[in-house]
Order: sequence, then structure tokens, then C-alpha cells
Amino acid sequence: MRKTMLLVFVVLLAAAFAFAAPPPANNATWLNVTISNTPSTTSATGYTSGTGLTGYDVLGAHNNGGRGCAGCHAPHSGAAGGGGNAVTGGGTDNLSGSNALFGQDVSPLFGVTLTFALDGGIVENLPSQAAAYTTNTDELRGIMMCLACHDGAIAKGQMMNGVSWEQRMNLLPSSVYGPHGIPTLLGNDSGDGNVSGYGNDHPVGTNATFAAAGLVSTGNPATDPLKVTFDTNNGITAIAPQSAAYVQFALNYGYPAIAGTAWDWGFHVPNGATDVSTAFMTCTTCHNQHVMYIYKAPPYYGFGADHSMTGLAKIAGGTYPTYFFVNGPYNPGAGNNDPTKAASTTQFCRQCHFDTSNESLGVNSVQTQF
Repeated sequence: MRKTMLLVFVVLLAAAFAFAAPPPANNATWLNVTISNTPSTTSATGYTSGTGLTGYDVLGAHNNGGRGCAGCHAPHSGAAGGGGNAVTGGGTDNLSGSNALFGQDVSPLFGVTLTFALDGGIVENLPSQAAAYTTNTDELRGIMMCLACHDGAIAKGQMMNGVSWEQRMNLLPSSVYGPHGIPTLLGNDSGDGNVSGYGNDHPVGTNATFAAAGLVSTGNPATDPLKVTFDTNNGITAIAPQSAAYVQFALNYGYPAIAGTAWDWGFHVPNGATDVSTAFMTCTTCHNQHVMYIYKAPPYYGFGADHSMTGLAKIAGGTYPTYFFVNGPYNPGAGNNDPTKAASTTQFCRQCHFDTSNESLGVNSVQTQF
């Protein structure tokens, strides 16, 4: 699976913003299916489509009160380089800093079981230290590093007050959210009675798979919504819409979370897996931790051997508003006053929950309100 050391993530972030993906033609033909797409018009300074936040540092909440990048990535000596172990009662991760220069102590999370949903739902068994730093690095980088700050139960740190930064800064769209705080510490509540505190949180981990979402089945036959190629050495090498219905959805919205960011795919094949339907989602499937309120597609999207935009574009080019570090157009401020369009907040979820999409039900003309 392609990975880029986060030692240079700032450079990659700059690259992702420097390359604008070309918009698709108004009529595109792929898989012998002719489909039509008319991109939204420019409506806000800084955005190709939609209106959202402008003028703030894109790292937003993850500036960590001024510590900036070093709030997560300690340039030297791991957690010790950030002043020591920030986890009360936690152990010391003696490999801290050796992956992505991550400078927080993740040791309280080694071997922990997260159970999502009251009925047993989806269970994630976080890896041991030995596995996390060798065979299970996707879980380390995509789940454990996030929960080192966002868990709030066993790995509660000192840098968060537990309420959405955009909300505290009065940056959320007016009249959209209520007066109560939007939590940022997962596992910090009852979890609707769930023993792990994650019963009211979206599943992630090795059982939250393509197969569970119904996007790719064993053998990845031509009837699957997505076509995914991978090999045991490089992991996923390409992801593209496959069924005619998902092709249409890709034109009406895209599949940005599945395609990932400039440094990684959104789904990850387990170590040693031979069946791509077992590829699983992590926290960083839905969130780009480095960009809080702007979505701009990476310079490649999985089409063609060089990951170029060959054949079919995934999204109508340009830059889109988002909130909460969501990795894709996700704008609750856009409203939904046009019944001929679907809100981007809904479309984002339909990337995986495709059976609830317009296109899966044969309604192909509903585009996205960004």
C-alpha cells in the first residue's frame, strides 16, 4: 500500500493544493455507458462550488493551541520530545516517534477491544505494540494515532476540551446546530450502554470492510459497485467505479473518502490478505487530519497506471467546502432547499452506504448541492 512518511506531510499537503484536477466533460462515456454531468457554478471566493469558511489556517483545530505540527509529530525523540508522557496512568511506548514521527504515547491503546453498537455490531481488536509497528501499521496510523487524543476514555490526553473547535470559535453555519457542545472525545460517554463506550460511534477497523458496506464482494466480480486492484506487496493500487450506477454517482458527487488523500487510500488491505473485499476503513477514511475546512482532490485519483484522471473524473474539479476535517465535500451550511439536488452531507455518506443513493435506485439526474 502506498505510503509517504509524514515527515514530509507539509510538502505533500502543499502539492495537493497546487494541482487542480481537470473537470469532467459534460458528457462522459465509460463502461459503454453515456452519462451527463454539469458542474456547479462558482459561488464563493476560494471555492469552485459552494460557500464555506475562508481565511483561516487550514490546519484549524489541529494547530493544537499553537504547538502546530509538533502537537502530533515530534521532530525529535517521540513523546519525550513533546515533554513526556501526556497520558495519566499510561505506560511508555518505547517506539513512540518511530512511525510518522508521531509524538504521543499510544501505549494505553495496545490490545484494546472497541465494540461498536449495542447488538455486538462490529468489533475492532487494536493490535499489540509489536504488531502495530510492523504488520498492522494501518491500524496504528489510521486509528490508534487518532484515538491517542480523541479516545477520551483510556487514552485521555491534555490538549482537548472535548468540544468541536469550529463550534467554540463560532464558525459553524448559523441555525444548523443546537446549543449543546459537539463532543470530540469518543468513548467518553456511555456509548448508549456499550461496555467500550463506542456503541454510538461509527465503526472502524478490520471488520468495517468493503464487503460489510456492499461495495466489493469476494473475487470482486464485475457486478460490484467498485473495481479495486491490489497486490500483496503494494496493497491497493487502483480504485474505480465499476457498476453503471456507481459510475453515475461518481459523476454526481464522487468517492473522495474511498480514494483517500495524497498519501494514502481511504481503505486498507489487511496484512497478508488475498481478498480485496476485506479492505477496511479507519478514522482517516472519513477525515483528513491536516485540512479542516477545504476539500481539494489529490493530483491522482486511481484511474490509469499512474493514478491519473484518465477516463472519468470523480468530482467536478476544483475546491469544495467541508467541516470537521471531513475528507470530501461536506457542507451543512449549504442547506437543501432544492429538491432536485442532494446535500453534500448526505452524498458523503452514500459513498459507502450506496444502497441508499439515488443512483442505486435508478434516479440519475439528482446532482449535489455543495
